[in-house]
Amino acid sequence: MSSFKIALNFEDGVTRFIDCKAGEKVLDAAFRAKINLPMDCSDGVCGTCKCRAESGSYDLGDDYIEDALTEDEKDGGLVLTCQMVPQSDCVIAIPTSSTACKTGHSKFAATVSKVEQHNDAAVVLEMDVDANAPVFLPGQYVNIDVPGSGQHRSYSFSSAPGEAKISFLIKKIPGGVMSTWLEAAQPGEKLELHGPLGSFYLRDVQRPLLFLAGGTGLAPFLSMLEVLARTNSQQKVHLIYGVTRDLDLVQVEEVEAYTAKLPNFSFATVVAEEQSSHPRKGWVTQHIPANALNDGDVDVYLCGPPPMVDAVRKYFDDEGVKPNSFHYEKFTPNAPAKAA
Repeated sequence: MSSFKIALNFEDGVTRFIDCKAGEKVLDAAFRAKINLPMDCSDGVCGTCKCRAESGSYDLGDDYIEDALTEDEKDGGLVLTCQMVPQSDCVIAIPTSSTACKTGHSKFAATVSKVEQHNDAAVVLEMDVDANAPVFLPGQYVNIDVPGSGQHRSYSFSSAPGEAKISFLIKKIPGGVMSTWLEAAQPGEKLELHGPLGSFYLRDVQRPLLFLAGGTGLAPFLSMLEVLARTNSQQKVHLIYGVTRDLDLVQVEEVEAYTAKLPNFSFATVVAEEQSSHPRKGWVTQHIPANALNDGDVDVYLCGPPPMVDAVRKYFDDEGVKPNSFHYEKFTPNAPAKAA
């Protein structure tokens, strides 16, 4: 491979992708892309360019001093971008804002190709994008400008990165700005998107995964599952998909299809409404199997409304469960997502 794709994730949620040539240092590749990553000496002496590599393989060489990067820091995934030479695609967390690095998120256009209504619960929006549309990490979101409103709404990709067609699972909000626009939207209409954004995305898969989705919080997991299938992941993955009403269970067939694509994938649906005849009723926390927690050696991803996020965090505390990692994104209708 002549170059590698490097995702730079900034503190303000902006993600920028750069191409790093074989043998090229990340700092140099970023400057070539007109992104001014933090630096002072660029010689492995000051430590100003210290960042965290969250995935990928790389070589740091031995031309830096320990005052700039200790062995413990190196073992913990910290890197010096002035010394880091990628050997694969990588994701790097940059401990400052995108604006401080004189960059920002991308803006791109998309063309509506399909608007599929799911009862009164949700809408699946599919759009075509040009080849120069920015790449994203599975789990991230974009801001979509709502035509004629002067407003935007934030939605997670439900499609996998790198496709000519992107998709979103959008909750219907009576009288909502986007919901109202989608009622009359037709194929061929143009939309402007800003992103990708967000620190909620699939990390390197090195242990079992537990996915917890609330309502249209299913969207990012569809993106993640497709990436896992394409990379032939053999790790155990269990998804629990919780909704309020039976009618809110959408795209279940799409989820079920991954039981054939991923050898160790399983899922369960849960409905909270008491009147429901669904076989699993109540809350997601009432249906987490013990083996899915793998005695804490598990990476947990959660996307849902704030009460769900708070309930899961309380459940882990009450049960004394400490997952290896816990990534969550809480969202409310008509509000930007917040991730941790």
